[in-house]
Amino acid sequence: MEGLELTCFQIISSVGMARSLFIEAIQEAKAGNFEAAEQKINEGNENFTTGHHAHAQLIQQEASGEVTQMTLLLTHAEDQLMSAEAFKILAQEFIDLYKEIKK
Repeated sequence: MEGLELTCFQIISSVGMARSLFIEAIQEAKAGNFEAAEQKINEGNENFTTGHHAHAQLIQQEASGEVTQMTLLLTHAEDQLMSAEAFKILAQEFIDLYKEIKK
């Protein structure tokens, strides 16, 4: 596996892990474990950043004139990236909400 296919799987793997960690963060906050929730958010951010950098590399390549062929796999990778970003936002909101409830 190489090239675009490899990059797509890097994105999918990284942001998939990030999304799972963001969900785990919500579960930790629900249980009142706010320190663990923040740790999950931080781990998720690290994974998300890895996937985001891989995606940014594709954008830079295209900006420099290297045409990227749109494939179903790339569409899926971008969908997963956006989904993880949405979960990140929602996870932080849920954590804040659970903190408020637990006061």
